[in-house]
Amino acid sequence: MSTKGTTDPTDPTHTDEKTKKTDTDVLVIGAGPTGLLLAGDLAAAGLRVTLVERRAPGISNLTRAFSVHARTLEQLDARGLADELVATGTPVADLRLFGRLTLDLSALPSRFPFLLLTPQYEVERLLERRARTTGVDFRYATELRALRQDTDTVTAELATGGTLRARYLVGADGVHSSVRTALGLPFPGASVIRSMVLADVRLTQEPGKLLTVTVTAADDAFAFVAPFGDGWYRVMGWDRTHQADDTGPVGLDDVRAITRRALGSDLGMHDARWVSRFHSDERQAPAYRSGRVFLAGDAAHVHSPAGGQGMNTGLQDAANLSWKLAAVLRGEARNPEALLDSYQAERHPVGATVLRSSGTLVRLAMAHTPLQRTARTLATRLLGTVRPVATRAMGQISGIGITYASGARRAPDEPLREGRLYEALRAGEFVLIAPEGRTPPLPPTAPVTPTRLIRTTWADPTRRDTALIRPDGYTTPLKP
Repeated sequence: MSTKGTTDPTDPTHTDEKTKKTDTDVLVIGAGPTGLLLAGDLAAAGLRVTLVERRAPGISNLTRAFSVHARTLEQLDARGLADELVATGTPVADLRLFGRLTLDLSALPSRFPFLLLTPQYEVERLLERRARTTGVDFRYATELRALRQDTDTVTAELATGGTLRARYLVGADGVHSSVRTALGLPFPGASVIRSMVLADVRLTQEPGKLLTVTVTAADDAFAFVAPFGDGWYRVMGWDRTHQADDTGPVGLDDVRAITRRALGSDLGMHDARWVSRFHSDERQAPAYRSGRVFLAGDAAHVHSPAGGQGMNTGLQDAANLSWKLAAVLRGEARNPEALLDSYQAERHPVGATVLRSSGTLVRLAMAHTPLQRTARTLATRLLGTVRPVATRAMGQISGIGITYASGARRAPDEPLREGRLYEALRAGEFVLIAPEGRTPPLPPTAPVTPTRLIRTTWADPTRRDTALIRPDGYTTPLKP
């Protein structure tokens, strides 16, 4: 049941005054994975969405991401994309760290108990296709110059001239976010590691272990090799004795030299299609929301590549924010401001945790003093021998173990009489699961009054509980 007196923007006759004043309901800046997922969700919810991207159409968005964790695959499963993405890459169940520790991801309680190695452009390809199918208006070769907002709208001034007015705006435009700059928000932090090299190459020799972070005996270099599954490999390396500026020249010979130091062989790498040198920062914006403007993905937080959590964290930001914006814009939120504020309350602590965990991993890999080496040995031993610690670490890195202070927990992919839970979530709505023969009303503590609630039944006839699952696959605590 919709809130009394609220019009539905998905209705073609919807012409309330706020809609008349705007060009779009939500303006998303940045067409990377975070912006694409967010825009696709909002358009699928029947909203008008415009996606602005500074790149020209057809220009590849070359980035460092190459791994998709279990929780992200669950989010993609809720959008009907996970199985197609898995087919593009290589699932890896074992992660080896520092040559001493193996984390067994096959124990994860998920339909996807592995880390999927696949290039970021495969993720973007699927998300862009979905965004176009749902009706997102793409504006390429367009850049934000400034923005201003009032009580009802956000106005974006474009570098190409002209303006776009929206009910809300989301900055998903990366570490150098023009949205964050326009808001005047700080981005405190520092570089955690400099002069890392990246390359996509072909090999004549298969690496012995997949995703093994190998550190030299002198702790002055490390490297690892990850297969994409199509004959190409991603190589990442760092050498303490050879620190160069990011803007300096870098070639395949540099990558070979670091790999030989760390792995004892360059594995016959050749035919590099991409080589770069970069530094990695640890930064986080203090606020993910400023009035009608939000930050998501690398615009809100950036951290070391250790653990492969960057793109994954951004995609989960988008999944968290999209349903909240949709509920507010469709007039279904019981308390719109509180619901929008919950994005900061839920996702900012996650970003901070990822900063700490990824930073710890890269500092352990770089350890070279006796004290640092001792700390790495103790950490490795703890993770390798204390099962609850290892389980918690895998849950955090994979995203499976994320729980919000609000009480919302990740919902497992429960079997239902109608199929699987994550199949039911593909409608983009709340899912109410009840025992057979019961149709309980939505409690007043639910955050929304959805007009399109999906009602389902437990496959297990002995279950007598009721669960309300948010569109992002998290439970909503139900209180009488």
